[in-house]
Amino acid sequence: MSVNASSSSASQPADLEAVARSGSRLKRMAVRIPTYLADVKENPAWLPMFMLARTMPGRRAHWAMSAKYKPSAPPQSSLFGELDAAAVADALRSDGIFTGFQMPAEIQQEITRFALTTPCFGNFDRALEFVAPRHDQAEQVFGRSLLSGHFFERSLNSPGVRAIQADPLLADVAKHYLGSNAQLITTRVWWSFPTSASTEADRSLASLDKFHFDLDDWRMLKFFFNLVDVDEGTGPHVFVKGSHNKRKTKHQYTLLVGHPADEVLDYYGADQAVTLTGPAGSGFVEDPFGFHMGTVPVTKPRLMMEVGFGVSKPSRRRFHGEPVIRR
Repeated sequence: MSVNASSSSASQPADLEAVARSGSRLKRMAVRIPTYLADVKENPAWLPMFMLARTMPGRRAHWAMSAKYKPSAPPQSSLFGELDAAAVADALRSDGIFTGFQMPAEIQQEITRFALTTPCFGNFDRALEFVAPRHDQAEQVFGRSLLSGHFFERSLNSPGVRAIQADPLLADVAKHYLGSNAQLITTRVWWSFPTSASTEADRSLASLDKFHFDLDDWRMLKFFFNLVDVDEGTGPHVFVKGSHNKRKTKHQYTLLVGHPADEVLDYYGADQAVTLTGPAGSGFVEDPFGFHMGTVPVTKPRLMMEVGFGVSKPSRRRFHGEPVIRR
């Protein structure tokens, strides 16, 4: 009896941890339900994508049917110099990620000035409007933590943002990797702030501190640019190399896209996790079907820009992925 009692007692913490994890996952999914419902209402074809694109057979079938890209003209001049789009696409096929982009300093500085002087929206909520240098005061005024600050359509008021978005190299890489149907679907600029009292819902909407993969389209590619110097304390992005090419069965046949770090790293390899620090203006491109996450800044705010490509018609209802928030 004593052995059984001891065994039962020892299993309780693990059981409680499993229950807590399950509850946390359900909460994160519940936050996104209003957005999912709106996506289905706008475009019924979104639902089969959402169900099948998470499985390797579904993805491989869609990739096999994609129209291949055959360049018909020499590459155009790019702000990013002489990077070879085909070579970048080859690296993406192998690792799911390629680093080595560097935007011109004058463009990085213009976007940063824009982001310091233009009001952003806290936690994706258009009712929580403030300028980034007054983040602490804004938390006091609104009476809540502000983990992120997005600019939505205001991002395109920056000439630098428009220049990066239109750079021909980005589209060329996307077509080499995704196929000839690749098209621009997202452009966004946002802040991530150090804050001591963020909620599970806020972190879920901001996709922070949880390994996950994106399911916005059958095939996607996202370019990210650090607009401030990013070190370990600035909330760097983390990507698990190679995880775009294989998927644990458990991670395919579930509605959840987020999974605990130990579960992800045990299967895909802790040595494959790349923490993407770098100076202002540095950038990388990734296949967001690979497991990745942003981390919460602890020492200073992080300012990022993203340009995303996909193969399906982008949503007109929300500006570049703006979630639907249930009030």
